[in-house]
Amino acid sequence: MPVNLKGRSFLTLMDFTPEEIRYLLDLSHDLKAKKRAGIRNNVLAGKNIVLLFEKTSTRTRCAFEVAALDEGAHVTFLDSGSSQMGKKESLEDSAKVLGRYYDGIEYRGFDQKVVEDLAKYSGVPVWNGLTDVDHPTQILADLLTIEEHVAKPLNKVKVVFVGDTRNNMAYAWMYGCAKMGMHFVAYGPKELWPSEDKMEAVKKVAAETGAVIEVSDSIEAVKGADVIYTDVWVSMGEEAQMEERVRLLTDYRVTMDTLKATGNPEVKFMHCLPSFHDLETKVAKEAHNRGLDVREVTDEVFRSRHSIVFDEAENRMHTIKAVMVATL
Repeated sequence: MPVNLKGRSFLTLMDFTPEEIRYLLDLSHDLKAKKRAGIRNNVLAGKNIVLLFEKTSTRTRCAFEVAALDEGAHVTFLDSGSSQMGKKESLEDSAKVLGRYYDGIEYRGFDQKVVEDLAKYSGVPVWNGLTDVDHPTQILADLLTIEEHVAKPLNKVKVVFVGDTRNNMAYAWMYGCAKMGMHFVAYGPKELWPSEDKMEAVKKVAAETGAVIEVSDSIEAVKGADVIYTDVWVSMGEEAQMEERVRLLTDYRVTMDTLKATGNPEVKFMHCLPSFHDLETKVAKEAHNRGLDVREVTDEVFRSRHSIVFDEAENRMHTIKAVMVATL
């Protein structure tokens, strides 16, 4: 059956069928090939897009801007200091105004309800660039990257997310794996396991798609993994919790021993970035001076042949382009 996503918002993968996600991945492969061949379709010519950022970003902002410009769209960037949204003007009013000016809205921030309300009131497609509980554009890029590097169909792939398994990336991964019939394991300390309501929701989807969704605090969980995935231990706004999070997560740092424990010599390492893998960042240095090692992955793993993190980062642009093209 043909897939038509025009006019749809992209708030979470839970809103999409496996067939619709497959369509977005196929479109991403096609648009990536065309970009590399120097082919510009300009299918978004005459479209205007606004990017609303309450959280800073490198990949998300650049991916949206380059992808939009590649296809002929005009982009406006607004951060929290350049907009009255939520300060002098309600979210509802701002959404209604922006919907009159723009053909599509991207939001990156904190509360999932914000992106949902933008979609509710604006009347145009809204795309989730990251919230506290989801990161769907990242997962789409990750699935594309897996298809490029793992010689298996997605429904035969095992992904193990290591670390804080109740953060937005872990939840987004659970949603993506449940929808695509994959094997997903959340491997981390019990104190940071996914919430029961989230597990219940994804297991309902998994029952329909054949996916396997598991949670574990044992290293045995990584056995047979095709992908080991992790994320930073201390996200924006969590600096005050740094000491406690390092205590909980140090045993879950991804090392070469973690990769060896998979038993898969071709296992891939993935990370949404930015990553603390050395001491060449201000945050990692300051923490180290306080006696805290915030590195969620060793430099050896990050730079190894197993690591495909920069292919993954590039694919943010191609999959975001597919989302905009499909929905506009």
